[in-house]
Amino acid sequence: MKHLVRSLSVATVLVLLAACASAPSSPAVGVWDVGISTPVGDQTGVWTFAADGTGMMQSDLGDQELSGVTLDGNSISFLVDIDAGGQALSLSFTGMVDGDSLTGEFGSDFGAFAVSGTRQ
Repeated sequence: MKHLVRSLSVATVLVLLAACASAPSSPAVGVWDVGISTPVGDQTGVWTFAADGTGMMQSDLGDQELSGVTLDGNSISFLVDIDAGGQALSLSFTGMVDGDSLTGEFGSDFGAFAVSGTRQ
């Protein structure tokens, strides 16, 4: 009897772990080629979002770790601090994912910058 209870307990834990592992992740998870329209011209970069809520932004300005990444359904938001030619900028992004397309905008002290991207 003790062996049966232990076997059932182990089986239950394995089923729960499998269910958690197969839970759908956000549609934003992945690697994105993005274009950003800024007052100083168009910029490009590569964004990476992981299911654990971490992210990275790579561009000509270097690699920036994203903070406060929120993946909620098709919505995505995050914060990033960048050094733009000696000037520190704090930017907040809000956007939507539709299939392999990403659209949104950065909010800044200088107004909004439009962003569009496609999944790699």
